[in-house]
Formats: sequence, structure tokens, C-alpha cells
Amino acid sequence: MSGRTTDTTVFVVDDHTVVRRGIASFLEFTDDITLVGEAADGQEALDALGAMSIRGELPHVVLLDLQMPRLDGIQTAEVIAERYPQVRTVILTSFSEIERVQSALARGVSGYVLKDASSDELEEAIRAARRDEVFLDPAVARRVTQRLVTPSHGLAALSAREREVLVLIAQGLSNQAIAEHLSISERTARTHVSKLLTKLDLTSRTQAALVAVREGLVQP
Repeated sequence: MSGRTTDTTVFVVDDHTVVRRGIASFLEFTDDITLVGEAADGQEALDALGAMSIRGELPHVVLLDLQMPRLDGIQTAEVIAERYPQVRTVILTSFSEIERVQSALARGVSGYVLKDASSDELEEAIRAARRDEVFLDPAVARRVTQRLVTPSHGLAALSAREREVLVLIAQGLSNQAIAEHLSISERTARTHVSKLLTKLDLTSRTQAALVAVREGLVQP
């Protein structure tokens, strides 16, 4: 796994062995990108990076799966950014939801690539990360652009009252309880709930509660 000093070194983190092997096989045929390590989850990756740091052998880029046991990709990327600011991270995942993308970018990742991307796109994402640039999978980039041109969609579009209602939903309050808490009619409370579900593109109160937890509006 050792490469020339000019190579871009890559560490792969994915809980599926077949994915890690596939990436390793791809990198074998890439002249100036070298695989220097792999891990099955975020915690294992951080342990390995700690040892590599002591030896002065940190990789240039870490490829991270999004959903993994113990420590997921976004949490791992955040820790890597704090501990090893010179190391760039690229998310490689099957999930393209805009909220996941925004969460990843907010934690300093340099790329977001879908697992059905071409080898050329993955290669470009790695090279862009090495150059300290951001690379987004074309499908993801379209979603991000759409969100930018339609700001009325998503959590940012909620009014202060709707955000307040969202928190109360996450706390398990019924429409009647929300109405009593806010000193409004139950009909008005029901209207707020309906509007915030529409703005968040959700279909249930349970989904709304999960969004509130994920966005840090309430504690899990």
C-alpha cells in the first residue's frame, strides 16, 4: 500500500467489506492515488488515524461512508476536522437527501459522492479534496442548487411560531396540548402543524419530531 511521495494518499472507511475492496481495486489502477489504510467504522478509523499521526503518516483524504456502527460518517468527519485539520474528508454514500448533504458540508467535508457515481467522479472528488476544493456529486449539486433557488422549502422557511410548534411536537404534545401551551385555538395549532409538515416535505408528526432532534432543536 505504500506509494510515491507525490501520491494522494487515501484512507477508506466503510462497514461493507465489498465496498472497501472495490475502492481498493479501483485505486490500484490510478497512478497517483494510493490506498494507505481502511476501517469498518468511524471509531476504528479514528484509532487508526491516531496511530498514523504518531508516525507522521496521516492520509491526505479519508473516504467515509455515511451510515456506520459506533460512529457515523458525519460524526467521524467532524472529529477528523478537529484533530487533523490538514486531512480532507469525502462522504461516499447512497443517501442524497439535502439535509444530510448540508450537515456534512457544515462539518467541513470536502466532497459528497454517491455510490453509483462513476470512477471518474470519485477520482475527481479525491483530487479536488487534495486541492482543498469542494466536489459535489452532480445529482447532489442539483439538489443543493434547487434548495438555494427555493429558500421557502426546509427548516429555514419555518416561521418562529412554526419552529416553536415543531419543538412541541418533538416533545410529544398533541394539537390540543400545543394549543393550551401557546394559548391559541386547537384549530390554529392544527394549521401550524399542517403548514410546517408541508414546508419540511414530511407526512407525519413522527418524521417532524425526528427532524427536530436531528437539527438540534430538542435533545434526543
